[in-house]
Amino acid sequence: MDNTAWFKNAKFGLMVHWGLYSLPAGEWKGRRMPFIGEWAQSYFRIPNEEYGALASVFNPILFDAESWARLAVDAGMQYLVVTSKHHDGFAMYHSRVDSYNICDSTPFRRDVIAELADACQKHRLKLGLYYSQDLDWHEPNGGGYTQGHTNCGVMSWTNDWDFPENDKKDYARCFENKIKPQVEELLRNYGDICLIWFDTPLTVSPGQSLELFRMVKKLQPGCLVNSRLGNGLGDYRSMGDNEIPGQFMEDGLGETPATLNDTWGYKAFDQNWKPAEEVLRLKRHLNERGVNYLLNVGPDYLGRIPSPCIEILRKVGSERRRP
Repeated sequence: MDNTAWFKNAKFGLMVHWGLYSLPAGEWKGRRMPFIGEWAQSYFRIPNEEYGALASVFNPILFDAESWARLAVDAGMQYLVVTSKHHDGFAMYHSRVDSYNICDSTPFRRDVIAELADACQKHRLKLGLYYSQDLDWHEPNGGGYTQGHTNCGVMSWTNDWDFPENDKKDYARCFENKIKPQVEELLRNYGDICLIWFDTPLTVSPGQSLELFRMVKKLQPGCLVNSRLGNGLGDYRSMGDNEIPGQFMEDGLGETPATLNDTWGYKAFDQNWKPAEEVLRLKRHLNERGVNYLLNVGPDYLGRIPSPCIEILRKVGSERRRP
């Protein structure tokens, strides 16, 4: 099934950033980070040995895929995009490629992506998967090593605290041994995927981007690929984070990924929530310009979507249904 026509009319989706970073929740050894919570390992420069130990206590027993899917549907959303692997390299599904995943490395031992795939199918919600194809801080040859620090100025794109010799890194090794086979796992094992949401294409070569694009189209021909695959490839344009364009998209498909507070991954002390009225205003603004609104929530370490998020999204849904 080609999802192009569907995506053009989808208008509204739920993004979920969830991983080991929900445990520190923006704090580490008495310090709080000022930036987005899923970057905690880079901001605090946490060695893989210490950060990986979080997996031994990651047991989100309150995670309920059904409730997540119902919340999205009740809010009027047409699709859900969840992080299958973020920059920290930890997979939120049962990867046979790398044991650094939620089934093999945690007491939880459940495949989050499989449960969400089932819940989305039950509630007629399309499923998309976020996958960090370039940055991977768990890997000695993870990407980003040619780029220095982020525009925040204090976080490294690459893991240069465990693996400081950037000039000796070779992303091709990471790509062949982990990235490519994990993307194949996602495409083969979780039913119909409406889109693959790639991110931060800093090191990936044109040939590698093309290889991933062709793999998606071979294994799931109708699956869309966002422009953050890199090197000019993709089926639709991912706007910048929280980018609100003023002009109408004259051609093609577009989507704005946006936060409900000031972070993507869970930060316990970030309570700067957008009210439902602002969410609806932004949705109208974007949709009138031909752009989908992909609104993010960051569940906590127990698997709970924060209650303010739930209240806001329920109000968005009720306001949307009001005549």
